[in-house]
Amino acid sequence: MTQSQPDPAPPAPDYEDYFINMGPQHPSTHGVLRLIVKLAGETVLGITPHLGFVHRGIEKMAEAQTAVQFTHLTDRLDYLSAHINNWAWVMAVEQALGVEVPERAEYIRILMAELTRIASHQLWWGVFGMDMGAFTPFLYGFRDREKINDIFEKTCGARLTMNYMRVGGVVQDVEKDFVSDTRAFVAYFRPILDEYDTLLSGNIIIQERTKGVGILSAAQAKSYGCTGPALRASGVNYDVRKNHPYGLYPRMDFQTAVATEGDSWARYQVRLEEMRQSLRIIEQALDQMPPAGPVRAKVPSVIRIPPGRYLSRAEAARGEIAFFLVGDGKPTPYRVKIRSPGFSNLAAIPEIVKGWRVADMVTVLSTFDVVMPDIDR
Repeated sequence: MTQSQPDPAPPAPDYEDYFINMGPQHPSTHGVLRLIVKLAGETVLGITPHLGFVHRGIEKMAEAQTAVQFTHLTDRLDYLSAHINNWAWVMAVEQALGVEVPERAEYIRILMAELTRIASHQLWWGVFGMDMGAFTPFLYGFRDREKINDIFEKTCGARLTMNYMRVGGVVQDVEKDFVSDTRAFVAYFRPILDEYDTLLSGNIIIQERTKGVGILSAAQAKSYGCTGPALRASGVNYDVRKNHPYGLYPRMDFQTAVATEGDSWARYQVRLEEMRQSLRIIEQALDQMPPAGPVRAKVPSVIRIPPGRYLSRAEAARGEIAFFLVGDGKPTPYRVKIRSPGFSNLAAIPEIVKGWRVADMVTVLSTFDVVMPDIDR
């Protein structure tokens, strides 16, 4: 029996794999990321993130400063989660000292944290629209974010890097218009979220570019240690405020925003829902907060970290921020280790962009909402 001639080798492709750099660039150079992208035409074969452009050795700086001095550096990590980063750090020190925070201060902390979460997501939403080619959302997002920044500025004099939390509470009580201003913002912003949906969510181009694109499975998300919206959009119901409650969050009635698809559209939807849930928390905190009272517990004028190991965690805008603190009885910590959400979230992106196009990679990166100083530390 005559054997058939084997098939010839497939013809060589008319292109070669090549590498391009996306970045490093940033308009203010404080969030610089460089991606080395391996391409076959427009198809992404792999990416390699290059970090370190804003590395400052912040963990070693913490070991050369007192606990109070280091507080202001924590809001330089993820500068869009400044209040939450401050809170997470001082909780570690309070745990070491055994300090009980006054009730009014705890409510103020929750209010500042949830306003921070909304402001961060507002900026993300505007930048996401611009990444997708729509400039108007950027203007709308910043228009609404300014109202929160005005509240912050009245309270602590800053609009981005806050340095408002202190060991034992907060620097000072909120100013007299804080409650009325915050209630006015809630009343204003709730219908604005519907406007966001009308402007961007219902856009068929946005849906076509996000649905089914950059799918992160629940198994992958857990394997890489993802947290925050990136994790919850993959169907994993994990939120530090619920799973490891801190402050007065156990008194708050709110739902964790979760989706199951794990794609870019799911990450988009989760953040919009998180803003709605933050409004619920803010209203409850305003209703429950005592009208007066101390906002800071008595702490030693010179804080010495007792010997031992302490861990605090909080739910920042991009996921879990944790501080591991080791004390040896001196005013300066023996060791500080920071677990930032952005590092683990960024690590998952090279796995899920393979096979997609360059424009899709922009979509995926935008829906992960990375902030580089949080990653570089």
